[in-house]
Amino acid sequence: MSGFLSDLVQYRKLLLMIVVLGIGGTHLSGFQMSVINYTSPYIQKFINETWLERYGSVLHQETLTLLWSVIVSLYCVGGMMGCLCSGYLTAKFGKKKCLLLNDMILIIATLHTGFSRTAKSFEMILVGRFLEGIGAGIHLSTHVQYAGEISPKKLRGFINVTSSVFLALGKTVARILGLRDLLGTEDTWNVLLSFSGLVALIQLLFLPFFPESPPYLLLQKGDKAGCLKAMKQLWGEGNYHTEFEDLMKEKAITKGTKIMNVLEITFYTSEIFQTANLRESIIPYVSLGVSVSELISVIFCSSIIDRFGRRILLCGGYLLMALILVLLETSLLLSDQFLWMRYCSVILIFLFIIAYGIGPAGAVSSVNNEIFTLSTRASAFVIGGIVIWLGLTFTGMVFPFAVMLLGPFCFLIFIAVLIISAVLIYLFLPETKGKSISEITEEFKTRRFKKKRHQAVKVNATEEKTFCTKL
Repeated sequence: MSGFLSDLVQYRKLLLMIVVLGIGGTHLSGFQMSVINYTSPYIQKFINETWLERYGSVLHQETLTLLWSVIVSLYCVGGMMGCLCSGYLTAKFGKKKCLLLNDMILIIATLHTGFSRTAKSFEMILVGRFLEGIGAGIHLSTHVQYAGEISPKKLRGFINVTSSVFLALGKTVARILGLRDLLGTEDTWNVLLSFSGLVALIQLLFLPFFPESPPYLLLQKGDKAGCLKAMKQLWGEGNYHTEFEDLMKEKAITKGTKIMNVLEITFYTSEIFQTANLRESIIPYVSLGVSVSELISVIFCSSIIDRFGRRILLCGGYLLMALILVLLETSLLLSDQFLWMRYCSVILIFLFIIAYGIGPAGAVSSVNNEIFTLSTRASAFVIGGIVIWLGLTFTGMVFPFAVMLLGPFCFLIFIAVLIISAVLIYLFLPETKGKSISEITEEFKTRRFKKKRHQAVKVNATEEKTFCTKL
């Protein structure tokens, strides 16, 4: 532990940069994902009042629910578009310039949501949420890559998990500010929506004082001097021969390779608690408790990921989450018959979030950074980001209707996804802890060779058996 703390002191400028990245980036995305929960009744009332003032009639509940789902889902559609743009932008301009440009987009987005009430235009909320989604899509993939590329090997796992820490922190801040005692009121909901513009402004002001990532400078720009200068700026004075040699090996592996191009349940926490028959007055505080649990568990993950490795956290985390969902399904089904079951449901949701925070929340971003070379990393993050945003879009549009139609059985699809994910990771993903990209690439090749060899041995054994039978 003392060695870990001394490393943190040595890399204090790196940690300061991580804070600037986190506050302006993934913290912003986490805030936007959760804040919509607390503004939901006020925005729906605002839409109804605006519609009545314009057209002299009240919206049907089904139309209002559809409009609300569109507001939620436009954020996800924007996120997919942001992911698609992020690969090109990071390859063209680098991570630093990409984030600075994105901060400007996010400030414009929050101006739309912030002034929508004054302008009496719910369409401005639609535009603002769409632009915020674009910003979140760019930020989520760019931030994780940037953080991974500026970290030394011995702190790589810890630094990679920080993106998940700030994501959880953003959700927690949103739920604190969203309480009725603070900004979660009918008079201030638009201020709450636009709060994320402030953290984008903070990043816009402070990020220019930090360097571009060393791998980008060396591998993409061919700037050896700039790469070494960035290492010293971020990591202090010292001998970084090993890290530099690893980058040179990666450069040799990818020589002549061009940068490739590519042609969760977060929004509805309140509805889940309503399904568990909790009192409306305590739901915001239970949701806040969920966010705090996620934040603490992700911080804990950052302290153990370099000890236990990524693979065990992913497999174990997904299987544990699947088991908890099975128990949650059962408790929700029995909550009408046994009143104490609803409290079991709340406890299980907390356990689900803790399992997610300790396992997949931090390990996924770390693995994504470690298994791809610079020439493929941006495109890989685009593909992964699109899968995430598609899932969020599906959840945002379908989940409220699924709850009405299926009740607790709406969780079955998530259970299946978790189990399949755990099996695939166990079968195909090697451990990446403490390994360079060339070592990880070699292990992937070894795994494929073993699989082919096993298949060949099996085929030969079958042929020999057939031959012997014929004799």
